[in-house]
Amino acid sequence: MATRPISPQDHDRIAEAIRAAESKTDGEIYCVVARASDGYFFPAAFMATLAMLIVSLAVAYGLEAWWLTIRLPHFVFDQLLALASVLFLLWALPGLRIHLVPRRLRYQAAHANAIKQFLARNVHRTTARTGVLVFVSIAERYAEVVADSGIDAKVGQHVWDGVVGDLTAHASDDRLADGFVKAIESVGAVLREHFPVTAGDANELDDHLVEI
Repeated sequence: MATRPISPQDHDRIAEAIRAAESKTDGEIYCVVARASDGYFFPAAFMATLAMLIVSLAVAYGLEAWWLTIRLPHFVFDQLLALASVLFLLWALPGLRIHLVPRRLRYQAAHANAIKQFLARNVHRTTARTGVLVFVSIAERYAEVVADSGIDAKVGQHVWDGVVGDLTAHASDDRLADGFVKAIESVGAVLREHFPVTAGDANELDDHLVEI
């Protein structure tokens, strides 16, 4: 997924793409990119602790098989020391945490963040309920298009899946800004088909990319 920062020039390109797309539709497009959707300390700590306990049991059975014994207080102390070391590493190296979290949980966190942004940015409060959020969470390698009820009732999920596929492909090539521009153009075409611009249409949402 993308690692290169989005430059001011890229922000300008994305804002211009939003304005161009919205000039032909009554719909609204809002874009958000998150560096990560969760800190993942507690999920990572749980997975690390579980793995440590499994390894401890395997070691204990192995020692028993070799007729070796460790006094219980020493064994417990070693476990606590190992746990403390793991938790310290997770605290000191935040980038390590996400690698210990199952993909399903990462995607759940990113999806929850997408819905949170959709509501927090008032994308759901446009007059005709035609707001569309284009969301990317970089750490989770996750993208999503969240459409309000007005447009979602007329567009199949496969359409948004296609937009997401193009967006993630661009992001994987470290061309996130290009991916946003392409996604905006695609979403704009869908909105234009179902909600062409009418006289008196007002711009209800800001025309820029938000980084969080």
